[in-house]
Amino acid sequence: MKTRQWKEKVFDIVSKDDGDNKASRIFDLLIMTLIVLSIVSIVLESFDDLNTRYRTVFSVFETFTVIVFTVEYILRIWTADLLYPGQRHPRLKYITSFLAVIDLLAILPFYLPFIAADMRFLRMVRLFRLFRLLRVFKFGRYLEALQTVVQVIRSSASRLIISVILCFFVMLFSAIIMYTVENPVQPEQFPNVIASLWWAICTLTTVGYGDVYPVTAIGRFFAAVISLVGIGVIAIPTGIIAAGFTSAINRDSDGDENDSKPFCPYCGHRIRND
Repeated sequence: MKTRQWKEKVFDIVSKDDGDNKASRIFDLLIMTLIVLSIVSIVLESFDDLNTRYRTVFSVFETFTVIVFTVEYILRIWTADLLYPGQRHPRLKYITSFLAVIDLLAILPFYLPFIAADMRFLRMVRLFRLFRLLRVFKFGRYLEALQTVVQVIRSSASRLIISVILCFFVMLFSAIIMYTVENPVQPEQFPNVIASLWWAICTLTTVGYGDVYPVTAIGRFFAAVISLVGIGVIAIPTGIIAAGFTSAINRDSDGDENDSKPFCPYCGHRIRND
């Protein structure tokens, strides 16, 4: 019974988000502060002079943050049955959730060198240090605004995937056109379709670095058309996300309006204006 009570107390602090638990608010503030400081540490480590002078400080801070994040991860797994009551495998459900995967990837780079015996594998493991940047996504658990972003992207996932596929085929089609038109004149700039894809990406995203550009009249004509098409193609996923945010904001507004409506003192139902 005592174990159950301890688990409920830990769950109230670590996972429950009702805004009334002072310990939970302090815990959330601690985690968010460590996330910010961890990202700042990653940036500062990129400066050679700072990394050489404060290497020990960076190492100690990294160890401390990983320990805290690891304890948080373990506690969330331990209390998963309270987060998913009635589920057959609550811990497995939590471990495979998006935020749990982010939590694992945020701490995994610290532990990989300890289990790697081969020096060649150790050099590959260094690439996993990039996963430390994923700690910023841990904010999604503590900030309601980021939770809204995740919900909008999740609800618009199918339409976003279609728009991304459309963007890819437009870029590929543009690369084939420019390769066909410009390769005879600029074989070094447009040697193949894959190399031409770099020009298509820069043009469709309206970046236009200027290192590769068409010189023939028909090539410039197609480049102008592709640039105009690119504005519309890139605007499609932007419009989908904007529409999703509008719907989410309207739902939140309707929910706040419903919460503000008075209740009937006799039946307990909300009083409707109509």
